[in-house]
Amino acid sequence: MTDVERDATFLAPGAPIDLSNCEREPIHIPGSIQPRGVLIAVSDPDWLVQQVSENLAEVTGVPWEKAMGRPLSDVLGVAAADAVVRSASAFGDLRERNPVEVTLTVDGAPVPVDALLHRAVIRPGGAVPDVHGEPVAEPGTEPALTNLVVELEPAFGPRPFSFPNTYQAVRGTIAALDRATSLQELYDITARAVRTLTGFDRVMVYRYDADYNGEVVAEAKAADLNSFLGLHYPASDIPAQARALYEKNWIRLISDVDYTPVPLGPVDHPVSGQPLDLTYSTLRSVSPIHVEYLHNMGVRASMSISLLRGDKLWGLIACHHYSGPHAPPYATRAAAEFLGSTLSVRLIDRAQEDEFDRALRARSTLAWLTAAAMDEDRVLTDTVLGSPNLLDLLDADGVAVNLQGNRGAAGAGLPPGVADSIAEWAASRGLDVVATDMLAAEAGEIQQTELAAGVLVLPLPEGQYVLWFRSEAVRHVDWGGDPNNKAIAEREGDEIRISPRKSFERWQETVRGRSDPWTTPELGEAAEMRTHLLEALYARSRSQVRAAETLQRSLLSDPPEPDHLDVAVRYVPAAREAQVGGDWYDVFQQPDGSTVLVIGDVVGHDTEAAATMSQLRGLLRGIAYDDSSGPAEVLSRLDAAIEGLDLGAMATVLFGRLDPPGGDPSGGVRLRWASAGHLPPLVVAPDGSQQLLVPDRPGLLLGVDPGRPRTGHMTVIEPGSTLLLYTDGLVERRDQVFDDGVELLGRALAELRDLPVATMSDRLIARLLPEGAEDDVALVAVRLRPRDS
Repeated sequence: MTDVERDATFLAPGAPIDLSNCEREPIHIPGSIQPRGVLIAVSDPDWLVQQVSENLAEVTGVPWEKAMGRPLSDVLGVAAADAVVRSASAFGDLRERNPVEVTLTVDGAPVPVDALLHRAVIRPGGAVPDVHGEPVAEPGTEPALTNLVVELEPAFGPRPFSFPNTYQAVRGTIAALDRATSLQELYDITARAVRTLTGFDRVMVYRYDADYNGEVVAEAKAADLNSFLGLHYPASDIPAQARALYEKNWIRLISDVDYTPVPLGPVDHPVSGQPLDLTYSTLRSVSPIHVEYLHNMGVRASMSISLLRGDKLWGLIACHHYSGPHAPPYATRAAAEFLGSTLSVRLIDRAQEDEFDRALRARSTLAWLTAAAMDEDRVLTDTVLGSPNLLDLLDADGVAVNLQGNRGAAGAGLPPGVADSIAEWAASRGLDVVATDMLAAEAGEIQQTELAAGVLVLPLPEGQYVLWFRSEAVRHVDWGGDPNNKAIAEREGDEIRISPRKSFERWQETVRGRSDPWTTPELGEAAEMRTHLLEALYARSRSQVRAAETLQRSLLSDPPEPDHLDVAVRYVPAAREAQVGGDWYDVFQQPDGSTVLVIGDVVGHDTEAAATMSQLRGLLRGIAYDDSSGPAEVLSRLDAAIEGLDLGAMATVLFGRLDPPGGDPSGGVRLRWASAGHLPPLVVAPDGSQQLLVPDRPGLLLGVDPGRPRTGHMTVIEPGSTLLLYTDGLVERRDQVFDDGVELLGRALAELRDLPVATMSDRLIARLLPEGAEDDVALVAVRLRPRDS
């Protein structure tokens, strides 16, 4: 099965065809041929006739009905059949040995004939292909077979040259193509040579764009014809299944558009029960819609030669004849096909040369930018916008970047906020590289500007981005007829039939709102640039993290050891790459013998939060040391300092002061404390009873409302008790709410209360966070030693 069959749901053979359903026409199995030759399908390898065209007698003198089931030699004669079989039995591609020049004897007269051979797959019993397109026999049927398809074209008059001398016929043109210095010169040389070789009235080189709309890029024509050069034709003029056939069978001739199709007999192949696949046939009958299209253009004969890039259709050499039927012999067509193949190779060579030069420049720029980006002493934004810069990597009107909090641009400038809006839209697409040449159509909600009709965006972590943009490229496209009116309705009896358009007059369209498209190589280079930027950002962030870790470790120092207290402190970073955060603790002694306990959590994460934590810790120490103010007043003064110094910080903090022993008649120690939105302390008595110190009114976070008064609290902690201050990472997880976490914490603390306080802290963390911390964790554990110790 061909790719065409796999990729489309085709109409049944013989179904009525018009322009509304022609894209589903099974053009590879028309069940008929053009009458300039005859077709014979024979079994392989016993060479028995299984299907023939009904005009067989016109070339061989044998009626088609009498040929069925007979040896090929009975139809062609022994000598001609032997020549065909020898060619079919040789190793390699049959089509490379076409034509087999034979002479038939009809009514006693010699008839020179070109025999064109190819093989077709026959699926016994109408077996269907598997997902890979290979035939699968149905239960009770035979495996797939092949037929040798023999097409005979009478060689009227002397052959123009022997087929093996095809190269000699076009050698001069090949030399001219080799000397060509531009694509246009390649096109023009080919058009002129094919017209000279084949004798068609008009020869055009027809190039497809990415959407398979065609443009006539070169033309050689008779002097009295109007020019089609520069005209565009919509993709619908050549449907997808026709393009797929052009990728397989590189030349197609319609010698007379007024021909009457000749049916194959029988209609369905006797082995498969299906029409014979004529994908590789030279005589295949063409779509009646295409014939009508040619009639509407005034064309009497046509020929098309495929131009391929790899195995994909790049364009066509289209040949038109207006004065009547025109049938270049096979050798001439083969020479023209050879020219088409040569042009395809030259086009690929030229494109590869141009791409190699462009890629070499881009690779050099990419290498420089990659190396320069690893220089951590230079701001990354300045690096990529220096010389060379991102505009040397990709051709664009401008580029905007936002890297590590530094914004910059090169080339044309976008209106304020537009780059951020485009980057936010691109990030929402969830792709590493987002590119469009029509931003307005895809992201209409963004403020539109002609400077950014097309964009290519590299979304990066934490809202960072690189954004290239191209301005609107207004194009005036000359169409061969209005592409919006490609069909007309015609009445046939009581029915309306949709037919191809009849007007091919030049019709101009202005295309707006689009930029030049981003090419596949450009997308690849942008993706590679993104990878290098991520590596540079990671390396720089690790350097910042290492510096922040050093700072944090220096700040989160070991606590003092008063005689009446056992103190343990712990900090557990979140299980993420940046091992720093905004959680902190502090324990220090006052000159009066009291002990200050602090636990806090800055809003945010990573190095910025760590830097803010450092500022708040230093401010709090400075405010609280050797000061007799209560905890509430200390927090109020810290709040005022945050506002006055314009730090812009927000944090939860619990500030506590443990009085020296002996100050309470009960023998316990007074804890005076105040909270700025922090989690309540937990106390576990020597007997395991738990007390959560929940204030009547929880205070606001620092940095929210500096003028609001704060409330202090006091409680007495009996000797042998354990006091725990902690941050939310210890009790909150994605699968666990705060109340459940605190309940688990209280039970665990009660069960571990008899362990040394340092061991208890480690066991507590291990029990509550068996898979590591999802968020930073800080804790301060204080145990009041019993009186007798």
